Amino acid sequence: MRQILRREQVTLTSVKEKGREIGIPKVGGRKKVKAKDLSIFTRQFSVMIDAGLPLVQCLEILAQQQENKYFQQILLQVRQDVEEGSTLAAAMARHTRVFDQLYSNMVEAGETGGILDIILQRLSTFIEKIVKLKRDVISAMIYPAAVVLLAIGGSSGHHVFVIPQFTQIFLGLLGPGEQLPLPTRIVVGISNFLAGWGGLVILATVIASVVGIRFYYRTPNGRKVHRWAALETSNPRRHFRKIAVARFSRTLSTLLSSGVPILQSLDITARTSGNVVIEAAINSVRTGVERGENFVDPLKATDVFPPHGGADGRNRRTNRRA
Repeated sequence: MRQILRREQVTLTSVKEKGREIGIPKVGGRKKVKAKDLSIFTRQFSVMIDAGLPLVQCLEILAQQQENKYFQQILLQVRQDVEEGSTLAAAMARHTRVFDQLYSNMVEAGETGGILDIILQRLSTFIEKIVKLKRDVISAMIYPAAVVLLAIGGSSGHHVFVIPQFTQIFLGLLGPGEQLPLPTRIVVGISNFLAGWGGLVILATVIASVVGIRFYYRTPNGRKVHRWAALETSNPRRHFRKIAVARFSRTLSTLLSSGVPILQSLDITARTSGNVVIEAAINSVRTGVERGENFVDPLKATDVFPPHGGADGRNRRTNRRA
């Protein structure tokens, strides 16, 4: 070290070991990094690496530009780990809440092959597509959700405020010994129930059910039931299946094009699929490939992925035209 400093014409007067000052402090608010912020960081990081800036300097600059204080502290921690001799992939792998297994493994492949800037570009494109896919799904769900909420709100308001007014009018028109028709009595009974404690009971039941279902879905068995229902329910089945298959294909393609071996790519894709049914299917495909089978047969055997497409789909269209 002294010889290096002498060559740089720097005179060393004293040396003092500096302790680790950077940690993850308690930052107010939710400790979360949005996918959009991660995508912007990854693209800027790739541009800076491609321009030839040192790795530590890139992390320092990008950390100072971050508005998310939690993300800023994570980047500063990664920078310090790299400065102390750790690889970038190993430093990022310590923060799984921000950099998942897919991210850190692709960075490792980029470091090993000397193509980190290209890998980061692919990662940023991949994350941007995931963000767009989520945004499209949310946009598609807004309208039906709004219609359902308006229908429930309008129906409840009608029963609570409107029907009681008409009930008094109908009762005033009845003669001695007469009663309202059965359908009208049913509607009036529902209105009285909702106007009393019934509305609060239903609201409390709905809230308790939602909370209970959310806690159940956090369990392994609950996640499996939830994902199975999402894939197998007749009406939205094809939409959820398309989303899951699209994510699997995009992730696997990104990993394979980055030089990650196929078995490791399947393992990472299964862990990052976000769906226990898809994860089990990918693991079965990985087991088949590991036994020496080709990639297509185990994929067909899962009954999760579409059985046609690509060359098969083109052949069918050709046969129809013939």
